[in-house]
Amino acid sequence: MGWRRAGGAGDGALSRRWVLLLCAGSFSLGLLFTNGMWTLPEATEVAKPNDRRGEAAKLTAGDCNSAKVPEKHDFRDTLSVLDSNNDVQTLDKTISNLESELSAARTLQESFLNGSPVSEEYKASESAGRRKYFMVIGINTAFSSRKRRDSIRNTWMPQGEKRKKLEEEKGIIIRFVIGHSAIAGGIVDRAIAAEDRKHGDFMRLDHVEGYLELSGKTKTYFATAVALWDANFYVKVDDDVHVNIATLGQILSKHISRPRVYTGCMKSGPVLSDKEVRYYEPEHWKFGDKYFRHATGQLYAISKDLATYISINKHVLHKYINEDVSLGSWFIGLDVEHIDDRRLCCGTPPDCEWKAQAGNTCAASFDWRCSGICNSVQNILGVHNKCGESEKALWAASF
Repeated sequence: MGWRRAGGAGDGALSRRWVLLLCAGSFSLGLLFTNGMWTLPEATEVAKPNDRRGEAAKLTAGDCNSAKVPEKHDFRDTLSVLDSNNDVQTLDKTISNLESELSAARTLQESFLNGSPVSEEYKASESAGRRKYFMVIGINTAFSSRKRRDSIRNTWMPQGEKRKKLEEEKGIIIRFVIGHSAIAGGIVDRAIAAEDRKHGDFMRLDHVEGYLELSGKTKTYFATAVALWDANFYVKVDDDVHVNIATLGQILSKHISRPRVYTGCMKSGPVLSDKEVRYYEPEHWKFGDKYFRHATGQLYAISKDLATYISINKHVLHKYINEDVSLGSWFIGLDVEHIDDRRLCCGTPPDCEWKAQAGNTCAASFDWRCSGICNSVQNILGVHNKCGESEKALWAASF
């Protein structure tokens, strides 16, 4: 009996020790197993395709229980901050560009509101690095007008080195102005490109050509010209009009100190509501019986301030069917000086011939009944011989 109790007591004591050891061992194994289970998902997650995440995994390998989850959170926050910084930089750059454009627009707007010319400081900064020209003459032409262009090249428009000399010495740019066909790169576009390679006297516009699109072409011409050349005046003339360049320059030079000049032969003709007649006005109901005063479309000139105004506001300026009406409408409500000069719309001989003999040389000549020189390809040379100024007059002129 005593042995059993003693043996029982010894077995009981031994069993308790083994139980404690087994519990401790089981607890340790449990910890190891648990750590292993937590490590695998984290390793898999850290190994996702991203170089920066790979670098983060190295930093978190030392502590599985406490470091991994916070590192994952910090890494995503870092990416978010980096993306935000890039977005902010891009936004800052965009805002800066918009502020520059807005500043230029406000400066020009203030000149209109105050009735004063644009400040010299603005002009200097705006045209920094650009040569100053006296005037840009854009000759409106069409794909089908090759013979008209050649007739102008053979009469009043200097060619080759003389045209370059005119640009360098007199600050006068002359270009034929044309857009592109509805199918860009078509046969007519290639023909113009070949002609330009030969003469180098074209100004190509981002504009689809079409007779009913002249208002849009005029707007694009002024916006493009003022972007390409910093000039005092921008002139538009049709390719069936004879021009005396020196006389035109002398007329415009008298207005060089005036802001916002709009000059030509001012008219106020009837508004045509009959669809069957030429120059029909689809929006005739806006005008009443007569148009407001505006320069006839054969030739007109505007100062740089007005060309800049057109460029800035080109997306909101309304286009009427007739381009001369459109141009006049863009200046209504602005502090613009309208100058009516009849030397910009003389008739063909004998009209311009008599005026030349009297010492009152015309700047532009055409036939009113044809809205240009009638059959200009054949007749412009005769106009040039009788009414044209001498070549010496052009090179002796100072503007």
